[in-house]
Amino acid sequence: MHKIRERGAPPVERARHLIDARLRSWEGARAFLEVVRCGSFRSAAQSLRISANTLRREIDVFEHEIGITLLTCHVDGVRLTSEGELLIGTVKRMEAAALDIARVRNLGVSMQGEVRLSVTEGLGTFWIAPRLVEFRQAYPALLVDIRCAMHPADVLRLETDIGIQITPPTVKDLRAVKIGRLHAMPFASQAYLDAHGHPKSVSELHNHHIVLQIGDQITSTEEYARLFPNTPQVGVVAFRANVSSAHYWLIARGGGIGMLPTYAPAIGAGVVPVDVEGVRIAQDIWLVYHPDAAKITRVRRLIDWLIEAFSPKQYPWFGDKFIHPRDLPSVLGGTSVPALFEGFEGFH
Repeated sequence: MHKIRERGAPPVERARHLIDARLRSWEGARAFLEVVRCGSFRSAAQSLRISANTLRREIDVFEHEIGITLLTCHVDGVRLTSEGELLIGTVKRMEAAALDIARVRNLGVSMQGEVRLSVTEGLGTFWIAPRLVEFRQAYPALLVDIRCAMHPADVLRLETDIGIQITPPTVKDLRAVKIGRLHAMPFASQAYLDAHGHPKSVSELHNHHIVLQIGDQITSTEEYARLFPNTPQVGVVAFRANVSSAHYWLIARGGGIGMLPTYAPAIGAGVVPVDVEGVRIAQDIWLVYHPDAAKITRVRRLIDWLIEAFSPKQYPWFGDKFIHPRDLPSVLGGTSVPALFEGFEGFH
């Protein structure tokens, strides 16, 4: 029957039918697709979190299974063979089907199971983690997997159920909700200011030690370029850190002046806001999730809880308007800022 149907079909269609019939291994297909997307075995291996040798073996097995050479290696990366060009569309359809299966499998109404949250390292460490314990206590059968990293997780490909990021999402198929605004200004330790003085202007800031944070979603390097145009960092920047926790401690222990969120004094370690004219940063905080994820009760509950955790009515420093740290107690109506961090002992 197959031969009769194929007899009048174009050669490309006959080849596609044969490939579809022999293609069985999603893991091999997934490895092939990642190599094509990344352009090299090394980058794809890092994305899949496996060794390059393991990835090469998976591709070899996959090519052997279907009896086709899909990739050729060159100095500048990998290239698709003509057969590989033909196969890539089929593999993408397999990926879409696998994602659909994963979403259906996760649909449910129980608060028992796993929910994954990806959040920037600073917000995850200093703000979400202390409160997440209380959320989990309300649902003792829940496993909350929190990933704190500056690189946003791929929500569309189900690397996480919910993402919190400070760069606007660009994928149209996702739901994105602005849940707050992160305001930052210069901070230093009191010991540093006692030793080096309190700068009031950008020109005075040039005589101080600067602490920078670099990484995805972080704008401090752009702010440095604005404040110190055409000025090499060596000789001005004392420390550079890639995570918020290290950046915070370098400032708190007297390493220099750096940008921190306006609620930083509540975390402890005695950081002091430094009023330098025109030096402030504001970035929107986005909650991102797949529309299907909201159908899962445990994911929906965490989404609702996260929106409340950044409510400007309860936590005014997450509002659109900048509020100076010294004014926060009066805005809170007498409630001390540290009281809102009660239970977080990491920095006291």
